[in-house]
Amino acid sequence: MKVCLINDSFSLKRPVATIGIFDGVHMGHRFILDQLKARAQAHGGETLVVTLWPHPRIVLNMELQEFKLLHTRQEKIREMERYGIDHLVVVPFDKQIASLTAYDFVQEYLVDRLGVEVLLLGYDNRFGKDRKGDPDGLRMCAEKNRFSIEKLPEYQSAYGTVSSSTIRDSILKGDLESASKMLGYHYYLSGTIVEGNHIGRKMGFPTANIHPLDPNKLIPMNGVYAIHAELRGKTYHGMLNIGFRPTIDSAMAVKTIEAHLFDVSGDFYDEEVVIHFVKRVRDEMRFSGLDALKQQLVKDKDTIQKLQR
Repeated sequence: MKVCLINDSFSLKRPVATIGIFDGVHMGHRFILDQLKARAQAHGGETLVVTLWPHPRIVLNMELQEFKLLHTRQEKIREMERYGIDHLVVVPFDKQIASLTAYDFVQEYLVDRLGVEVLLLGYDNRFGKDRKGDPDGLRMCAEKNRFSIEKLPEYQSAYGTVSSSTIRDSILKGDLESASKMLGYHYYLSGTIVEGNHIGRKMGFPTANIHPLDPNKLIPMNGVYAIHAELRGKTYHGMLNIGFRPTIDSAMAVKTIEAHLFDVSGDFYDEEVVIHFVKRVRDEMRFSGLDALKQQLVKDKDTIQKLQR
């Protein structure tokens, strides 16, 4: 897959395009991408996804304190590449872009710069300052520039409505299983391993302290999780705690993400790791002391290893 900024120099073969944020690249998005690939094959062209970055709600400061992303930019690229898209073109979103009508945006970017021949839109896709980024609002633009435009039907799911907002809600509630069904994969977080205080190591449970690569990344609800981790080209099973470590640092007001990986040893400071959340197994709890905490960690490991068999 080729990834370019909208102002880069590149060539496209009879592009069949769609446009959207695609935060999470979930099952609803994948329905659109499947249709995109089918239309491109029939048209004898290449698939093109046009996306905006940063997320418009971040740029426009819309509920910024509460709003977090399912995907960083690199995670979005990773999922699009895994799904077999030919070209991902990123439009750097700013207030000038936000001021464009749907007609002007399509004319300037999709037609004049990209030469789009077919444009597919999701059933609820409404972009542009005037919110007229749909087939009805863009009909004159399509006729003038001789490209075809199609609105896709709503994705039908056995799990109800599938949207980035619904998935965010599930993750924040700790319901990673529902989130996984809507995403089509386990929710994951990319981060760097940083040095901690080594208390876990003293108890026989050394942990990797994870610092997310993007401050806007959505962090699941506090608690203990079954995970698997991508590290140095290998995948490891493990368990992870998100929270404030009440037994150890009762006065500490900083949330931590600590992973204990099974069957691995050594220091991995400054290494990048991808944490995949499989299931939330319990709440974060306060124990009477380190011995009681260690006993619970032994139980957690046994529970999680049974889940992962």
